[in-house]
Amino acid sequence: MKKWVILFLWSTLLSAQIEEPVTWETSIEARENNIYQLLFKATIAPKWHLYSQDSDPEGAIPTEFIFEEQSFYKKIGKLEESPSIVAFDSVFEMDLTFFNDEATFKQLIEITNPDLIKELKVEVNYQACDDELCIFRTENFSFFKDETEQNGVLELDPESQKRSKALKLELKDTAYLEKAQMEEGTYSFLNIFLLGFFGGLLALLTPCVFPMIPLTVSFFLKQASTPSKGIFNALLYAFFIVLIYGLLSLPFHFIDSLNPEILNTLATNVFLNILFFVVFVFFAFSFFGFYELTLPARWGDRTDKASTLNGMVGIFFMAVTLAIVSFSCTGPILGSLLAGSLTAEGGATQLSLGMLGFGVSLGLPFGLFALFPNTLKALPKSGGWMTTVKVILGFLELALALKFLSNADLVAHWGLLKRETFIAIWILISLALTLYLFGLYRFKNEVKAPINKTRIGLGIGMLFFSSFLINGLLAKENTLKLLSGFPPPEFYSLRAQDSDCPLGLECYKDFETGVAAARVAKKPILLDFTGWACVNCRKMEENVWSSPEVYPLLRDDFVVISLYVDDREPLSKTAQFDFQYPNGRIKKINTIGKKWATFQAINFNTASQPFYVQMTPEGRLLNSPIQYTDVTSFHKWLLQGLGNLKKQPQAKYFKF
Repeated sequence: MKKWVILFLWSTLLSAQIEEPVTWETSIEARENNIYQLLFKATIAPKWHLYSQDSDPEGAIPTEFIFEEQSFYKKIGKLEESPSIVAFDSVFEMDLTFFNDEATFKQLIEITNPDLIKELKVEVNYQACDDELCIFRTENFSFFKDETEQNGVLELDPESQKRSKALKLELKDTAYLEKAQMEEGTYSFLNIFLLGFFGGLLALLTPCVFPMIPLTVSFFLKQASTPSKGIFNALLYAFFIVLIYGLLSLPFHFIDSLNPEILNTLATNVFLNILFFVVFVFFAFSFFGFYELTLPARWGDRTDKASTLNGMVGIFFMAVTLAIVSFSCTGPILGSLLAGSLTAEGGATQLSLGMLGFGVSLGLPFGLFALFPNTLKALPKSGGWMTTVKVILGFLELALALKFLSNADLVAHWGLLKRETFIAIWILISLALTLYLFGLYRFKNEVKAPINKTRIGLGIGMLFFSSFLINGLLAKENTLKLLSGFPPPEFYSLRAQDSDCPLGLECYKDFETGVAAARVAKKPILLDFTGWACVNCRKMEENVWSSPEVYPLLRDDFVVISLYVDDREPLSKTAQFDFQYPNGRIKKINTIGKKWATFQAINFNTASQPFYVQMTPEGRLLNSPIQYTDVTSFHKWLLQGLGNLKKQPQAKYFKF
């Protein structure tokens, strides 16, 4: 869905409990001939980005400076900003322009009538994001302050005082706020290690690696002077395999330390993704047997000669030799791991874990068979089944290649690979692999092999997977949640539809209206702080809210109030007011988003979305607030809130 709604921002330093990722300082410098330079300096917390005023508005909100119009001055030229970075933003899935660490903005003005100088107010609207969350802020600055300000605190008009007071809820059972579940609890590091480990298992089954296991283990056991020495050498060999693949990721840590964004920039650049697509197709056809991928022969010759040295050095170079000669089979798998890790949030750290998992999986059999040499007899013999494994890997490479082409398409907005198109191509790849496994065709130079039970079983499995994809293509609802992250997002679809409320639920976008509806319906409230451009909000709605356990509860047992903190629709003139924080700062509440962002901050001491609260219409909290989470946790959280409601004295007034 096109991000057409420009998100709004709200002011910093809401309370001591809110950690602000961006802090501002201002100064003014007098030049000659009544010329002044206004300076705005933003200090940005680590891992957070502040977006440039020239950033693509289709993604994050560009920083915006609004100068109050006054007759005593005029602006000279355009507001200048310090150098920025153009890189792929994983939150908005597109290239954006932003700042890390700090940013400065300068505007020259000329005082045209010194006798009429008044306070010059400047409003700064901005968005800041890290890898998981985004905040929206408005800052108000003043230059040439007059005497209407006393001790840094402005007097509010009576109407503003009334509306500000109404914005503050008298919540009950506020102890729940101290236990707010703020952590997502993701396990990406473990996942990437397991992916690397699984990739190593696949590499073990290829003809480049599998025959080496019994030969190498037997070599160490027979050449050693004692059995214990042979076992030690084999274990050392396995350790060096793990070490070598771990060391391959070290250069990326140096790159990452110079610029943490460069890995993500490289891996998600449009042209680089196209290059990945071409390379992976090239890898796939090498697995199909059309040609052989090898590193320069002299590399293998040199390491092979070095492996004849005695002791640990010789064993190390034997491990290096294995890595080189097996490259034709391990290279494409490592390439998949490399490209996938670079796009992940952990950057070089996740890449190292993935490479470590790959090395552990590859080296583990050498160590285990050295410890238990009799089990070598149980290994299956080399044969045509290893060619089948390579061909299967070739089809997997084609499927992964399409993902990189999809990344380029999403970033460039070409519209070539809509969700349905992507799934349809995956169906063709899956069916082609199914027919291959059933023996209906074979590739060039491939020796005809008997179709055994294992191959038939794999073919049946792929047939079921093809049916799964076909159903996902034809179904009106999203049935491909298991593949989330591979196909393009649901909004990038040929049949995408806009909806005022998630999943067709009845919801309210005004708190007071929603509370009144909850009283009439005699139901508790699910207060949903969300945003039009909040990626994790959409994930929660599409993957968690839509689940069969959660959806009926939201539909039948709660009144959903969705408050969009980034909605820039102006409030009516009579509804606009000034809000004063305890520290004396004044915020002008003139849009819907500013109102609900301030409402969230002063009542729940947080500024992130999604943020969910269970409460009664009278303001009694039913559970600790929760953020982005999984289906099981969210379902349990809803049930806990309903259970706590039933225990309260006023429970008889609610419908259950």
